Amino acid sequence: MFKREIAELPLHSGKAPAWLFQRMKKLAREIILIFAIENRTDEFLRKLSDPFWFQALGCILGFDWHSSGLTTTTGAALKEGLGELSHEIGLYIVGGKGKTALNTPEEITKLAEKEGFDPQKWIFISRIVARVDNNAIQDGYQLYHHLLIFTKKGTWCVIQQGMNNKNNFARRYHWLGEELKSFTEEPHKGIITQKFEDYVVNLVAKESKQTQEIITTLMKEDPNKVISLWNKVSLKLPSYHPITPKEIKSENLKKILLKTYEAPPKDFQEVLLKEGVGAKTLRALTLISELVYDTPASIKDPARFSFAHGGKDGHPYPVDKKNYDKTIEILERAIKNAKLGRREELETLKRLSFYFRI
Repeated sequence: MFKREIAELPLHSGKAPAWLFQRMKKLAREIILIFAIENRTDEFLRKLSDPFWFQALGCILGFDWHSSGLTTTTGAALKEGLGELSHEIGLYIVGGKGKTALNTPEEITKLAEKEGFDPQKWIFISRIVARVDNNAIQDGYQLYHHLLIFTKKGTWCVIQQGMNNKNNFARRYHWLGEELKSFTEEPHKGIITQKFEDYVVNLVAKESKQTQEIITTLMKEDPNKVISLWNKVSLKLPSYHPITPKEIKSENLKKILLKTYEAPPKDFQEVLLKEGVGAKTLRALTLISELVYDTPASIKDPARFSFAHGGKDGHPYPVDKKNYDKTIEILERAIKNAKLGRREELETLKRLSFYFRI
């Protein structure tokens, strides 16, 4: 049985050196190919959606086991390692860090034109998961990394990461499409964090269902009525209350409510996708829901939860370049022989993995 713990993800400066990243890409490519030639691409997505399997993959590729950069660099190695193989095996990876993440819809559109599929489903998924993790879960971590991995058959997973500038730690959010029943109710496969936060407004918890309904209803009401409620709430809010009205201005809230009043959302999912509806708007309406309608949202942190080639900063030891290249060589040879029908080396690797799990 595997022991699951919380892994610390401190923010590190710098980036992976070129000599390491080139190896990471090659090894990532061979790992992807092993899953592909065994028709286990869907299982690959399942494993990526497991916070600890992904952490272990980053360790295998040689990044710092305890660094937040493991997420972004492992994601980039997978994406660049896959490269043109995506067309051959029907596996696609879009998104990345910073501006690359923001340009994901455009990247999906270009890929769809090239590969011949409808981009709208994937653009929708990309947007809704980002809105949930940035706005519906208010834990103090701002998203800066977004990776969507999907197949020609329609299976998918998402790996996102947020940064907390106050404590200098990161938090990673994992999604798996085949297990998802709702984008707005307990949608995550797992969330990995350095520590549990004392107070997190979690609007996608089961316990927040009534709050979702109140928020959706408020967005259909006369904006003047809602602003009147907000002014009463913000004036009477106890000083000890963990959610504060700071930085939420009535005039800005009214502008958003005018838009939603003219084109009301049918459910909370549409609320999250409405242009301009961000964390502040949701926070204000959550306070109204709690203090006026007695329907508080969940305040429980939804977070639940790493060495093979060393790490770039020398933890737990410096990267062994010779051993790293040997690993790539062994996998390349095993995959080449497997394609020719000689699977002995691949089967040996599988038996080794079983041995080390015991």
